[in-house]
Amino acid sequence: MNPSAQKDTAIMIAVGRLFDLERRVSSRAAGRIRNLTIESLGDSIVLLGETNTYFAKQLATQVCREQFRDVALLNNIEVI
Repeated sequence: MNPSAQKDTAIMIAVGRLFDLERRVSSRAAGRIRNLTIESLGDSIVLLGETNTYFAKQLATQVCREQFRDVALLNNIEVI
């Protein structure tokens, strides 16, 4: 496999894992996080969205840590 194809495959796997993670967080939070988005920024994972409780924000962090223990995590979910 050429380097370009390997990079494209790695990107597709990463996007798939982020989509799966977003689905898991959404499921565990049971609708308590609105406009949930999980993105990759360099070597970090960034959580975005809105919630009414710090519990839901912390729950999102916990779910992400279960899947990605050694990745920098920025939880930018806004508690309003």
